[in-house]
Amino acid sequence: MCVAGGIMRRIRPAARLRGELTVPGDKSISHRALMLASIADGTTRILNIAPGRDVRSTANCLARLGVSIHQTGSGVAVHGRGLCGFEQPADCLDAGNSGTTVRLLSGILAAHPFESVITGDESLRRRPMARVLEPLRRMGASIDADRESRAPLRIRGGRLRPIHHALPVASAQVKSCVLLAGLHADGETSIEEPWVSRNHTELMLPLFGVVVRADGPSSCVSGPARLRATTIDVAGDPSSAAFFLVAACVLPGSELIIRDVCVNPTRTGLLRVLGSMGARLSFEGVRIVGGEPRADIVVRSSRLHGAAVPVDLIPSIIDELPLLAVAATQAEGETVVRGAAELRVKEADRIHAVVRNLGLMGAHATELNDGFVICGSQRLRGVVVDSFGDHRIAMAFAVAGLVAEGETMIAGAGSADVSYPGFYDALDEVIDG
Repeated sequence: MCVAGGIMRRIRPAARLRGELTVPGDKSISHRALMLASIADGTTRILNIAPGRDVRSTANCLARLGVSIHQTGSGVAVHGRGLCGFEQPADCLDAGNSGTTVRLLSGILAAHPFESVITGDESLRRRPMARVLEPLRRMGASIDADRESRAPLRIRGGRLRPIHHALPVASAQVKSCVLLAGLHADGETSIEEPWVSRNHTELMLPLFGVVVRADGPSSCVSGPARLRATTIDVAGDPSSAAFFLVAACVLPGSELIIRDVCVNPTRTGLLRVLGSMGARLSFEGVRIVGGEPRADIVVRSSRLHGAAVPVDLIPSIIDELPLLAVAATQAEGETVVRGAAELRVKEADRIHAVVRNLGLMGAHATELNDGFVICGSQRLRGVVVDSFGDHRIAMAFAVAGLVAEGETMIAGAGSADVSYPGFYDALDEVIDG
């Protein structure tokens, strides 16, 4: 049982998870749907949009740029302003805690012939932005940042030129930023990654009538493009479903169905790793909606064994790695994660946060520069752990609390609202005993 307590959350041990549930709409898809709808001609309906604070930050920024967004039935309606139709904002654009908002929106603002400033909370202002600044400057935008290339970003946009850009590190946010800027450039803009990252932008653009050429880690658009309004039905967020999947795997006697989840292969890295560790997972009713595959996921308690996570899977599992670390404590043998230095520059330093909290709970975990090593078959003890203001750390250690001995208290548990308002209540609903 989870009991609210101010900024703390109490998690008690659980016997098993049983039943079925749905999770909120996918956060990554929702950000992109709002942004593409805002530069389309006509009114786009977005169904099952993600309800968390990050997506609200995107909507609020777009509203300050003159985009009308309002609730309609089971979704929102976005009245697009066309490719270069934004109004100059009267004040700074506040992206809150959302790195997706600041990075993707920068690609659109780079093409608008006015000055804008986009910033965010203290956590966001610590996160690196050089990887979007460099290609946007090459495309012709004038962008100022602090000496460490961090927000706030002051963007003076205008006419953009197309580029080919090779990313040293796979990043869906940087890729999407360049592609969004490329929609406004006169000619062909292409981007290449060392490994395939999530491809929601490439799958969504054709729904708005834009031709995308994608071949593995390479993507290309031609501009200037004209986007036509459409309807987007957002599937359930696999990153939100992951917490319930892992909890059901590690609690004996569990059986759970999670309905209507996005199972895009660029987002199912955790499922593949869990499968290699012995998890009993299956998809039912696989279908394609709006270019994105979705399915009902069935999970049963499983006897897990440790694994070394393949480096080429890291982009598709990056958000779930803190949760994988929790699962690894309950697996037999050792689990190794390397090639995940990106975790250092998320909402918190997730490598440090994971290793510190697991250590407090009595687990043996080793911090690496680019990952961690987790020893398995460990008994966790309930203690006070810190979310470090990071939604994924808060929710991952709620799962840890379910298998720990005694009560676990999560400081800063409210950070879960960034992506999953109501997470703790949803967890309570499927706890059986």
